[in-house]
Amino acid sequence: MRRLLLLCLVVMAGCRTLPPPETMQRPADPGQASFDLNGRISITHDGKRDAANLRWSHTPDGDEMSLVAPLGQTVARLVRNGQGATLETSEQRYVAGNIGELTQQALGWTLPLEGLPYWVFALPSPESESDIESAQGGQVSVLRQDGWEMRYLRYASEAADSLPMRMRLAREGVEIQLMVDEWNIPR
Repeated sequence: MRRLLLLCLVVMAGCRTLPPPETMQRPADPGQASFDLNGRISITHDGKRDAANLRWSHTPDGDEMSLVAPLGQTVARLVRNGQGATLETSEQRYVAGNIGELTQQALGWTLPLEGLPYWVFALPSPESESDIESAQGGQVSVLRQDGWEMRYLRYASEAADSLPMRMRLAREGVEIQLMVDEWNIPR
């Protein structure tokens, strides 16, 4: 038993750790910043619910999202870049000029990828009007924009500019729940 505990401590000591999310700062303009997040996502549409692990890499030039099954198999991969957008699953490959067209064609609803890099930080996209409700400590509790309502259910800390860790996005029969397990925001 002692050997197992010692082995675990040695392995853990060798692992690279990221700073805790409460010490990370939101980028001033998420649309022009790079970040990665790992977490879990649940999507409910037309009474059907799907859940997966999510890996999302965002840069000013594009996005790559991978939905991963519990055993580590990539179920779907969504890529947006200057040439357009693609969605690959084990059965099909979809291609369109932008994410909105692509997700409407493949999923039957539109993923708000233009606003999402801002919304995951509890910030409104500068592209359109928004309505914000703040909690007592100054954190955003509800953000409404482009027909979507984002509810921020948990933050990394009590600070007003803390990173959101759990949120729910809803619009016309679509509900997306996102739980962020890990943020990586290069400086």
